[in-house]
Amino acid sequence: MAFPNVSDIVATTIENRSRRIADNVEKNNALLRRLQQRGNVRTIDGGSLIYEELSFAENSNAGWYSGYDLLPVAAQDVISAAQYDLKQAACPVTISGLDQLKNSGKEQFINLLEGRMGVAESSMQNLLAAGVYSDGTGAGGKQITGLNAAVPVNPATGTYGGIDRSTAIGTFWRSKTTTAGAALTAATIQGAFNDMWSSLVRGMDRPDLIVVDNFMWGLYLASLQAQQRFTGTETAKLGFPTVQYMDADVVLDGGIGGFMTTKTAFFLNTKFLFWRPHAQRNMVPLSPDRRYAINQDASVSILAFCGQMTCSGAQFQGRLISP
Repeated sequence: MAFPNVSDIVATTIENRSRRIADNVEKNNALLRRLQQRGNVRTIDGGSLIYEELSFAENSNAGWYSGYDLLPVAAQDVISAAQYDLKQAACPVTISGLDQLKNSGKEQFINLLEGRMGVAESSMQNLLAAGVYSDGTGAGGKQITGLNAAVPVNPATGTYGGIDRSTAIGTFWRSKTTTAGAALTAATIQGAFNDMWSSLVRGMDRPDLIVVDNFMWGLYLASLQAQQRFTGTETAKLGFPTVQYMDADVVLDGGIGGFMTTKTAFFLNTKFLFWRPHAQRNMVPLSPDRRYAINQDASVSILAFCGQMTCSGAQFQGRLISP
């Protein structure tokens, strides 16, 4: 029996591997992996916007009373929602007619398929990882709205999640940003961490993940040289370099080709962060599985994603910058 057509197998392989590809994207990024652990990877089924409900004010009816005192029952407008646009990404896998003819043997075909599938998967991983740190303006505003929008350099400006942070009502939606007065050193970084961390604590709510670039990572490690290092076992098992600060994991997300913002540490409370892929477009092949060029001897299978990174508590997120 003749070996199946290469383009047929490429299409079905993308479909069969789509669940694994989506899982690998989440595992390839420390923040997305933490969201997966928390159960904050939540698919959406439809709609033109993603809504995250949030509380922006206290109920002023709360108070003390005695005996037959009248209790206030005025209606309270304390719940609203942040809204986020859906964003799309794709990576076509192309096979020319000549490639199909050359790869008629089984071993040759497997080499071709594995190589191209590996490139497609890693390309999508890198594309979405870059989006996690973006401000949403890349590719003409088509990029995911990432941490540089949720936790910007100036949190008192701009609109995020449909809420204008420059207005009086938008003050509750502002993250915290601190720029050190002088370049941080191994002697000063822990003090800067202390100040940022304490500014984000509210009762049981506090940062649980601190994502740093190479510069911040080197300073923080140097500050621990004379001390015992405590490693976060859950994160470390995933292969991410990590140490502890308080009870938060400090994770390096720089390295070769990293997308983390330079000289920056993001203090994140991942309870309020979400990865929201569309249930029907989470690293799956676009229909039809194979598309043929009209004026070329080639076929294309397209690996696609649709979704967004969202936040329901920007005020619990922080950004520490070293000048």
